[in-house]
Amino acid sequence: MTLAKADIKLETKLVGFIEGKFYIPSFQRGYRWGQDEVTRLLDDVNSNGTKNYCLQPVVVRRREDSFELIDGQQRLTTLFLIYKYMYISSSGFLDEPKFSLVYETREKSKEFLASIDRSKKEENIDYWFICDAYETIEKWFANKDKKSTLTNINKYFDENVKIIWYEVDESEDAIALFTRLNIGKIPLTSAELVKAMFLSRDNNSDMDREKQEEISLQWDNIEKELHNNSLWYFLTNRSNAKYQTRIDLILDLISRKPADNKEKYYTFFYFDDLNQKEKLNEIWKEIQHTFLILKDWYEDHELYHKIGYLIASYTESLQDIFDLSKREIGGRGITKNQFKSELDAHIKKSIATTTNYSELSYEKTTDYTIISRLLLLFNVESVRQNGEQTNWFPFEKLKFKKTGKVSWSLEHIHAQQSEGMQKQGDWKEWLRLHTPSLVSLGDGNDELIEEMKNACDKERLERLEFEDIQQKVIQKLSAQGNIEYMHSIANLALLNMSDNAALNNSTFDVKRNAIIEMDKRGQFIPFCTKMVFLKYYTPSASNQLHFWGQQDRIAYIKAINSTLKNYQAEEISIEKEAE
Repeated sequence: MTLAKADIKLETKLVGFIEGKFYIPSFQRGYRWGQDEVTRLLDDVNSNGTKNYCLQPVVVRRREDSFELIDGQQRLTTLFLIYKYMYISSSGFLDEPKFSLVYETREKSKEFLASIDRSKKEENIDYWFICDAYETIEKWFANKDKKSTLTNINKYFDENVKIIWYEVDESEDAIALFTRLNIGKIPLTSAELVKAMFLSRDNNSDMDREKQEEISLQWDNIEKELHNNSLWYFLTNRSNAKYQTRIDLILDLISRKPADNKEKYYTFFYFDDLNQKEKLNEIWKEIQHTFLILKDWYEDHELYHKIGYLIASYTESLQDIFDLSKREIGGRGITKNQFKSELDAHIKKSIATTTNYSELSYEKTTDYTIISRLLLLFNVESVRQNGEQTNWFPFEKLKFKKTGKVSWSLEHIHAQQSEGMQKQGDWKEWLRLHTPSLVSLGDGNDELIEEMKNACDKERLERLEFEDIQQKVIQKLSAQGNIEYMHSIANLALLNMSDNAALNNSTFDVKRNAIIEMDKRGQFIPFCTKMVFLKYYTPSASNQLHFWGQQDRIAYIKAINSTLKNYQAEEISIEKEAE
């Protein structure tokens, strides 16, 4: 349900200026805030001090002489109790509540709020929670410098603490709206509030109803386009779960919301402040323009791949790149060619290293990051350079599948160690996976194959027995030559093998067969990873289908060097033949 379809009135309102009678209908439960919620509200108001602070939205519907309170009963009741306490504690010097709460089916609750008669606390559940909240307020102030804190909190309510006032049209279905906001646990988002700002019937703007309807339609079209996963995962690494509406990404970009900012309505507050300085029509033009910039990047073959890589590799955020596109060079706005050059510089920096790439090791944390970025860039650039405007790297498949976010890791193309294999089940699975490869090698392996089958049939397989058999198998399925390459780029690729320890520790032939099966099932395999296991880079004369040998590694490195020559400080060294 979209809240901004009907006429609404939206504004931020200082707590000290909340007035009127609030009517709480029968379908709502009574006051239920506990000590934690009450204390948190007071702590937040006090800690923010003279800085502006905004509470969650209060959603109301106007009646003849009152407001029907659809959402916000707990917050308003707590504010009422705080005001009540401050008024009594200051002997009437500080403000008493300027608003009242009326209950459709609990008329005595109104009277109880006015008196806070603690002798009646046990009479019903509403009284109990109200008394408990009031006592929590008492305790909170008792632990402070009471006189100064009373004065400060009262001042903050008048000058710094606001609520988001969201007044819906009288025709709005109050029960349906309450259900959505409370039972469904779907709160108002910054995006909904910003949209409501454009559609408000009382925004004193230059917009007529026709223009508002046009904006509503354009807004929905932007949201629809952002639901194209190809566009979405080009722009961000965040799953859709992070955004209830995808247009939030555009609004956060304009507001420059810091990634670590936890303020739920940060972006709305930005646009609310902007609305005090600029006409809404100009604000909307900026939103549209920002979206069109991002869409232009998405539709530009070169920009798509360069920006997509920088975001996917966590080298730069969308905000960083957007700011880069707004830079001025020589007093003028940056041109598209200058922008591409700047992106190239950032890509070069992302894979920069103080040593030769061939010396980087899988086993070193800092090296692992560089290798991961370099191989991702190799995949992206291979598609870009070979695509001739027709092939586009699928960032959405790299980042997301139906079951959720994809976790990629560096995997050995050919493994010779049993890293992470601690269980008998993993050992037996490893032996079973390698049996077909030995069979395919032909005669001479019958004895070893029989030994593998017997080991799998044992109720308890000892580690030493498994490792002995494993080494025999690896020797059979390994090409002869230099073994120093094991943890280098020449033996690494981007893979998503899940948590299958046996498969992760398998030899080339087993992984090759697994990847072919994954590809047949439609599972995404990065382009270059697929080419590695299909021996695409290896000259046909040197091609040994079951092994990953020196000629394979050399051909692989040559392909990386050729593809990334514009980004590498120096080429990856080609390994020398072992003596």
